[in-house]
Amino acid sequence: MKKIKLIDYHLETFLSDLNELHIELSEKQLSQFLTYYEMLVEWNKVMNLTAITDFDEVCKKHFIDSLSLVKTYDVIFSDDVQSGLSSVSVIDVGTGAGFPGIPLKIAFPDLKITLLDSLQKRVNFLQTVIDELSLQEIEAIHGRAEDFAKKGKLREKYDICISRAVANLSTLSEYCLPYVKVEGYFISYKSEKITEEMQNAEKALSVLGGSVEKQVEFMIPASDIYRNLVVIHKIKETPALYPRKAGVPSKNPL
Repeated sequence: MKKIKLIDYHLETFLSDLNELHIELSEKQLSQFLTYYEMLVEWNKVMNLTAITDFDEVCKKHFIDSLSLVKTYDVIFSDDVQSGLSSVSVIDVGTGAGFPGIPLKIAFPDLKITLLDSLQKRVNFLQTVIDELSLQEIEAIHGRAEDFAKKGKLREKYDICISRAVANLSTLSEYCLPYVKVEGYFISYKSEKITEEMQNAEKALSVLGGSVEKQVEFMIPASDIYRNLVVIHKIKETPALYPRKAGVPSKNPL
């Protein structure tokens, strides 16, 4: 990984936001975030990774937003953050440019993470980031969520499934809950209050083996950006029928 001088960036806001989340990063980790940012901007010139390229905005709307998962630790872990994460396996479904999976891996290196995306170009970018940052126990996989959730692949292999993908909760649950072990969690990042969406998802969650445990509502630090982390507990195995074939969960939600 190339050496980036921290003094070349104004990190005050990012560090303040991290402090709000009670996250402390080493100089190496900060350098990894800066390298990730520079690669994101450079690759974004030739492919569509993000509409946000300003440094402070990327830090707040991508990095801090991704790391806000820490607000669910009191729900899903009984130990402190670091020890609680030491053996946790996570799959990030529809990861796109690597959010939230890569920021979580940088901040919490002991996490075991799989990044899943349906576009090969994005997976190429993710693999280059992984190599450049020398990240361990993280993999980027090209494929559709419906395909890798089949028996014999990645089905019910993970403690946690996370997703910032834009889809209704019924559809996302059909894509994501099959990856989660019984007693594990699916956590959906949402940008709005979803009372009606939650009600519409009750049948799907019941069928798929999930139950809403909690919603964690908050504002991104020093902003007017609302976020809602929906924590879904996997209480029983997902029937083998699900997920249905490509496109059906979005066109005809449970």
